[in-house]
Amino acid sequence: MTDLPTANLRGAVDLSALVRRASDADRAPRAEGATADSRLVVESTDASFSQVLELSNRVPVVVEFIAPGLASALGPVVESYGGRLVLAVVDGSANPQLAQAFQVREVPTVAAVIGGRPVSLFVGIPADAELRQVLDELLQLAAENGVTGSVTPADAASDDAAEPEPEPLPPHHQEAFDAISLGDYPTAIAAYRKALTENPRDQLAVAGLAQVSLLDRLSGRQAGEIRDAAAARRDDLDAQLAVADLDMSGGHVDDACGRLLDLFPGAAPEDRDRIRARLLDYFEIAGADDPRVGAARARLASLLY
Repeated sequence: MTDLPTANLRGAVDLSALVRRASDADRAPRAEGATADSRLVVESTDASFSQVLELSNRVPVVVEFIAPGLASALGPVVESYGGRLVLAVVDGSANPQLAQAFQVREVPTVAAVIGGRPVSLFVGIPADAELRQVLDELLQLAAENGVTGSVTPADAASDDAAEPEPEPLPPHHQEAFDAISLGDYPTAIAAYRKALTENPRDQLAVAGLAQVSLLDRLSGRQAGEIRDAAAARRDDLDAQLAVADLDMSGGHVDDACGRLLDLFPGAAPEDRDRIRARLLDYFEIAGADDPRVGAARARLASLLY
């Protein structure tokens, strides 16, 4: 089980740029085992996960990745919190975008989303007492980050009726989304690049390109192998870039940026260009208003000038 972070959640991979706003027709059905008329346990997919992101601004959402055909094991426990938590159940094999974003290696894997940011929880299902302890800590973390609301079935029905029809994505963004949904990251990268060719100021495309490029670089790789290679080959820039990607994907912005900034002074000119480009991607992923980005950007500027 992974300890919950005690600070704020900024710097974890921002899932919102990788998930399309779903229309009413895409709304997820209730998961098996949810009580009648409950919206506290829902099924979610790559296409409908935007609802989870939006909801996580009000209430922490637990995300349970399961194998095909299996029912959720966490529904009754989450529902016992009376609307202070919501459970999103995801078929890990049918939703590669979410599985990659949450670094799911086996199921069941359980994570959470608070304010649009992912939090790792545990692999497997712990005993009830331990599970409740983790969920209590999750509620505390949510409160520290200003997410203190709750939901009821009536609230959810009202929200459904009030939500306006979302505008369609621009063509290249839609192409990128469709490719990501299939786990085809190179095609998504190409689509975002087309969008930037047409409009270099398209900030959503800039952020999307940075994030999907990170997913593409980590696709098919094992975390343990990446860390072992970085430890064994400290002078190998590719190995260090890979482990920095791994840190960044888990929200460890200081570790990812600090590793590359430490390498920068002694790097060859061509390697400095690669490090700088990777750092700029990380700044886009974390967001300009993240204080860790400001500190890393200032340090990079001092090294450059």
